[in-house]
Amino acid sequence: MSSSGALASYVPGSRADEQAIAAPGWLRDHVDTLIGVPLRIVLIVVGAMIVKGLAKKAITRVVQRILEPSQEQGEPRRTGRGPAVLHRDRSRAKERREQRARTVGSVLSSIVTVVVGAVALAMVLDQIGIALGPLLASAGVVGLAIGFGAQNLVADYLSGMLIMLEDQYGVGDSVDLGEAIGEVEHVGLRLTQIRDLNGGLWHIRNGEILRVRNDSQEWARAVLDVSVAYESNLDTVYNAMEQAGHDMRQDPQFAGVLLEDPAVWGVQSLDADGVVVRVAVKTVPLQQWSVTRELRRRVKEALDAAGVAMPFSQRTVWMRTDNDPTTTVSSATSAPN
Repeated sequence: MSSSGALASYVPGSRADEQAIAAPGWLRDHVDTLIGVPLRIVLIVVGAMIVKGLAKKAITRVVQRILEPSQEQGEPRRTGRGPAVLHRDRSRAKERREQRARTVGSVLSSIVTVVVGAVALAMVLDQIGIALGPLLASAGVVGLAIGFGAQNLVADYLSGMLIMLEDQYGVGDSVDLGEAIGEVEHVGLRLTQIRDLNGGLWHIRNGEILRVRNDSQEWARAVLDVSVAYESNLDTVYNAMEQAGHDMRQDPQFAGVLLEDPAVWGVQSLDADGVVVRVAVKTVPLQQWSVTRELRRRVKEALDAAGVAMPFSQRTVWMRTDNDPTTTVSSATSAPN
């Protein structure tokens, strides 16, 4: 009886010993799950953070390159072909560069964060044992539906990004976008704001901008058409207009505005009332309108001093009387010179 009781009492102890002996084996079998998987997840997260940090540093360098002035002070103005260089006052140029830098930096940082985060999440899920195939298929269906529903929004953002990267226009530029013509007040990834001549503010989606005329890049041209009487001597007209343009270039007020001497291009057209002569001159951006107004005043004074007459309206009126409908009287009216 005592020996049987001893054996009976020994059985539970044997099971405990067997479990103690089997525990190291279980740990050996699941060491990858307990240690390897968490370690790999930690390495994935650390690697993603390192990649993101390196990408952010590269983006910072790109932003710094954008913030650097395109030309140092004292360098001659570039007039050759190639990427457009905008010439405006320093404060506006600095504001333009800062806006481009902020936008480009923000977009690139967001793209890096999304891409690195998505790749790291996929790798972590793979380590846990979650199948990525069904998730990717579901994400593809959702992305396709969102793409169809928001394709205009995507087009706006892509167009806005290209507008900034290519430097098509910026804040302070005078542009023609079709119906909207005026000064650019804001350029965003989705919208461009234009203030027209009457003070109206236009909000234009970037995806709808098909063509742009920028009057603020590199140089502009002031074009002036002057009409003179048919009796005028064209050589005298040319000399008077060239002298007026030369005197304007010598004026200190316009010395830094005119990029060359005004040139008389010759007879532009023969109108019913007079001969139209064209004169043109290159100017710095956004000054062509003020130059045109001043040049018009000086040309008018020069032609008056040279005795060149301005044309007056000349019309032929045909009159028919009630008494004799077949009789016509022709009379030419012209204001005296």
